[in-house]
Amino acid sequence: QVQLVESGGGLVQAGGSLRLSCAASGSTFSINAMDWYRQAPGKQRELVAAISRGGATSYADSVKGRFTVSRDNSKNIVYLQMNSLKPEDTAVYYCNARVTIPPYNAWGQGIQVTVSS
Repeated sequence: QVQLVESGGGLVQAGGSLRLSCAASGSTFSINAMDWYRQAPGKQRELVAAISRGGATSYADSVKGRFTVSRDNSKNIVYLQMNSLKPEDTAVYYCNARVTIPPYNAWGQGIQVTVSS
């Protein structure tokens, strides 16, 4: 059993920065990778960043150069640093743990990020 709790987010002006945190608890040994997704109203949920067990990262083209995903293994926390925010970044952001024992996805509760123009 893996539980994820997200924090951070909020309202920021265009060009500003926010850092999201996702703290994992429970059977964290079974987490293969962590992802950040976002979903804007009326749009599909999209993958914006991912970090593997080995530390490899990947990003959606729309956020490359602006967002950075990182981890603190000692605290079981994954971060999403968001810089140069744009209004189109406005969405609910979700963290996801790819759990392998047994295989399933564990989701955070979602947090709102709003970027004003």
